[in-house]
Amino acid sequence: MIGPLDGLLVVDMAQFLSGPSAALRLGDLGARVIKVERPGPGDICRTLYLSDTDIAGDSTLFHAINRNKESLAADLKDPQDARRVHRLIGQADVVIQNFRPGVAERLGFGSAALRKANPRLIVGSISGYGEDGPWAHLPGQDLLAQALSGAMWLSGSAGDGPVPFGLSVADMVAGHVLTEGLLAALVRRGISGEGATVETSLLEAIVDLQFEVMTTHLNDGGRPPVRATEHNAHAYLAAPYGAYRTADSWLALAMTPMEILAPLLQLPLAGRAPFAERDAIKAEIAARLLEATTDSWVERLRAADVWCAPVLDWPALLAEHAFKRLDLLQEVRRGDALIATTRTPLRIDGERFTSSRAAPRVGEDSAAIRREFSLDD
Repeated sequence: MIGPLDGLLVVDMAQFLSGPSAALRLGDLGARVIKVERPGPGDICRTLYLSDTDIAGDSTLFHAINRNKESLAADLKDPQDARRVHRLIGQADVVIQNFRPGVAERLGFGSAALRKANPRLIVGSISGYGEDGPWAHLPGQDLLAQALSGAMWLSGSAGDGPVPFGLSVADMVAGHVLTEGLLAALVRRGISGEGATVETSLLEAIVDLQFEVMTTHLNDGGRPPVRATEHNAHAYLAAPYGAYRTADSWLALAMTPMEILAPLLQLPLAGRAPFAERDAIKAEIAARLLEATTDSWVERLRAADVWCAPVLDWPALLAEHAFKRLDLLQEVRRGDALIATTRTPLRIDGERFTSSRAAPRVGEDSAAIRREFSLDD
């Protein structure tokens, strides 16, 4: 399948997760992505290990975020390499950066300079906390952005203290937000011919992720969210919303009116308020659900149109036919190594764009790129 962005050239100058994940999304849609990284060690993410698993010399994290890209090794502080990268950017449609504020300008790769040389260029930038202000100099790191955003007070239950997400959620959401802005800028360029500078930050992205509950807070007298003492899944939702242990595993109950659920569980309801008495009601639900298995509860509750689901771990999810039919996984190849990973979650006209190309080695494509784009003096 030819992706909708086929023919566009993206230069990925970013490292770690946020910027490269945006470039990954554009590549998944058909764009050609050339990753610019320093000679030798390359992107720091190559050695950022989530476990002790090494595939063909790089971390699984690097493989996940940089599949379907080419690699041009260049030292931006070296005048000759810098000229090569400028020439490449002069022929590109999109450049993605996540330097700390001011660094790109000091290196000669600031948005204004790049767009002056290539007026149709779209420059995408992700910082930690914005381009200026008292936090701009702080490390733009996912956990720190979560800590500053207020989001840690939404997960977990009341006695848990702040609970970080179990994902690099600020990085990943910032990548998605930047992708959204880049696509909008590409549409505008198709109409007006103008390039653009698209900026976001980890903090802006993770605050926007909370738009639903933060809007409630802003219009609710400034009252902070209150997590349930147990089985919390949403600080603003009443019982039964949460995940509960059963006789053999776990069950998630979503937004089901207690008027429907209480009779099925044989629980008293008369005169009780599902939010004001949330903790007590959840405790009673928890005790009742321990009496039977998850499968038996799912069968019984779904028959009554109660919104529920078993809580699956990854092995259980991967074994499910309903998941397999989505065809969301793929294998990519680097040399003799086959790497299992995900595919784009988008389908266009019923088709999902895919490529079998794995993440590149450092500078793997340098010679070919330098010839193709006439980067040498």
